[in-house]
Amino acid sequence: MQQFTKNEDGTIRSLSNRHVQMIAIGGTIGTGLFLGAGTTIAKTGPSILLVYAIMGIFFFFLMRALGEMFYADSSHHTFVSFISKYLGPSVGQFTGWTYWLGLVFLCMSELTAVATYVQYWLPTLPTWAIQIAFLGLLVGINLTAARFFGETEFWFAMIKISAIVALILTGLFMVITATKTPLGKASFANLTHNYTLLPKGPYSFITAFPMVFFAFEGIEFVTITIGEAKNPKQVIKKAVNETLLRILLFYIGALLVIMTIIPWTSLSSHSSPFVQVFQLAGFATAAGIINFVVLISAASALNSSLFSAGRHFYQLAKESTPDSWLNRHFAKISDQGVPAWGILATAALVLLTPLLSLTNGLSALFTIVTGASSDMYIIVYVLALLAHRRYRQSADFDPNGFKMPFYQLMSPLTISFFIAVFCSLFFVPVDFTGALGAVIWTILFGLFTWIRQRKLFTAIN
Repeated sequence: MQQFTKNEDGTIRSLSNRHVQMIAIGGTIGTGLFLGAGTTIAKTGPSILLVYAIMGIFFFFLMRALGEMFYADSSHHTFVSFISKYLGPSVGQFTGWTYWLGLVFLCMSELTAVATYVQYWLPTLPTWAIQIAFLGLLVGINLTAARFFGETEFWFAMIKISAIVALILTGLFMVITATKTPLGKASFANLTHNYTLLPKGPYSFITAFPMVFFAFEGIEFVTITIGEAKNPKQVIKKAVNETLLRILLFYIGALLVIMTIIPWTSLSSHSSPFVQVFQLAGFATAAGIINFVVLISAASALNSSLFSAGRHFYQLAKESTPDSWLNRHFAKISDQGVPAWGILATAALVLLTPLLSLTNGLSALFTIVTGASSDMYIIVYVLALLAHRRYRQSADFDPNGFKMPFYQLMSPLTISFFIAVFCSLFFVPVDFTGALGAVIWTILFGLFTWIRQRKLFTAIN
């Protein structure tokens, strides 16, 4: 029987490098690529490749900042604990609860998506039954052991990667053989034909950045696995340096192939570009196959979000006062080495999902709240980068560690870039309400956590 190291808090270091790599890839590559790539291409044409490349560069530096802190101290379960440590407990509480609620809403939206994809084959099956069955299955996986979760995510990610590789190979074959389709000939010339950098103007180009940002959202999940990885220092380096490169290759490779087969001006944004390419290649069952892949994508995102949310809730409980109900009931690790009560607390809230379909009003409110929580992630990333700057100024800084390259230049530049992305949300009509909600939440909840921490500090002293 394989032996794993147990942490002081009872969690078990059972995740291997392949688990961590696939969790990172699986957490980032989702339905946005398989279903939404047509919309992003329509906004900027081939220039979308440049948008992905720029976004990838800044996410790399974000990951290097997180990686540097975890390399110095891999005992942490979430990057939020570094925010508590270096920016103060009130900022940590604000970030922790904000990030956890964002994960809950992500779970709810993915569970809704799962039911939709299952009904593609079983249209008469009740939505609530599908949602409860899937949630129960994934909660069971998360409660069993971190290694079982890692193995599940590994195979979920393999299915998604296989679909992307199949698209790239199919597309390359069509280009090499100059396959003729109803839309013209498959050729790299489709990328450069009548090419302009801003085919729909600067506004469309700039507003493509938030769309691509949300495609990368979730890549930080890889850091949440470090506390349960077998060789954390080795895994951190590989995960941070290699994962983002692979994600960029998959995203850019897929988009590149799509635009060589289908001229970007002819690409429909109403159906999956993967389906369109496979159908042009002669695969009549493409729609069913891609529906299966997006079902796996949604299940994978739900699985990863439950894993992450459980650890964040556990961290919040640990950081609360020892006599609080949160600490007494939720700052516990099960015999299987997982924060079972944190996972169950998350699942209990996610069970509200079936109620959302009862009225249009609830559904509309859910859309607004999900948008706001998603936009909050940008603020969370900025706080993580500010915590990294404090780490660099602290006695914890390891000059021989896994340092963020070009720190003096790239740290403020990355912070400025993410702030600019957040500001751009106010110029996108569909994102305006969510961005405004994120600002209101930051002011009100941020003020609440600050006042609460001041009262606790006064009471203790």
